[in-house]
Amino acid sequence: MRHPQPPDPRAYYEIVWKIVRQVPVSIVTTFGQIASMIPPPDGVESADYQKLGPRWVGDAMNAVSRVDEPTVPWHRVINSKGTISLPEESISAAQQRTRLRAEGVLDDREHVDLNRYGWEGPDGAWLEENGLLPPRSLKKPPGEEAAGQLRLF
Repeated sequence: MRHPQPPDPRAYYEIVWKIVRQVPVSIVTTFGQIASMIPPPDGVESADYQKLGPRWVGDAMNAVSRVDEPTVPWHRVINSKGTISLPEESISAAQQRTRLRAEGVLDDREHVDLNRYGWEGPDGAWLEENGLLPPRSLKKPPGEEAAGQLRLF
């Protein structure tokens, strides 16, 4: 089932694209990180927005990746696992892989190390000027990088 759209999709997408234009070369962000910078739209509960926001950011990225909008570096937006979310065989996925490789952030396993290449977001003045929130960090605290791996000793 398709998820609900933001109250004003075009306005939401414009904010997303404005943020994505700030992502520097050889740095990536995630759908969730971008959503974390945008306050919940009027009429959307915070808990609902936490679930829907990243999907709405994905919708905004799909809208520009399909036409390969040159002013929005959509290829720098990936999922929280550090991988490309587009269908493997799609033209957009091939473009995204090529661009991320050219920027030196995609490894041989088609993964991006978010601790190394993850964006810390725009500066506070830019965020305040645009009515946005500080982003959630993509970097894991020291010692959590290996979380999920069992220690043998």
